[in-house]
Formats: sequence, structure tokens, C-alpha cells
Amino acid sequence: MSILWTIIIGFVAGVIAKFLMPGDNEPSGFILTTILGIVGAFVAGYLGQALGWYGPGEGAGLIGAVVGAIIVLFVYSLVAGRRSAV
Repeated sequence: MSILWTIIIGFVAGVIAKFLMPGDNEPSGFILTTILGIVGAFVAGYLGQALGWYGPGEGAGLIGAVVGAIIVLFVYSLVAGRRSAV
């Protein structure tokens, strides 16, 4: 159930992150937005556990997942920006 909850929270976080940080180099579409949010939720959960904010087996909440998705979106835009400039 924990993985399913992370996927649901990740989807919502991806939509919110795309709304907060729109741009030309960001991925578009339903599937990529969902993947962005899910990866962001996992990143936030991993960083939160590494920093001691979450206990073992605890995932990130919605705010943490949105922050994680924004971090993933920022890194993606850096990589995509370099690739399109070449």
C-alpha cells in the first residue's frame, strides 16, 4: 500500500510542480508529469529519511513530494537545456 500511496501523491505533486514551474524545456503530457511527480516523491522520501525527517518506511507527504518534484524538474530542465544547446 505504501508504494501505491507514493504513486498517488507523486501524481498530484507532479501536477502541482508543473503548475508552479512552467517552462519550455520541461516534459509535457500526462505520463511524463506523472513520472516526474512519482520520482519527486521518491526523492523527497529518500532525502527525508537520510536527513532524519522521516522514519524508516515512511514516505514523503504532499509538500515534500512537491518539493522533490520541483527539484527533479529543475535538474531535468538543466539537462534538457544543455542537450538542446548542443
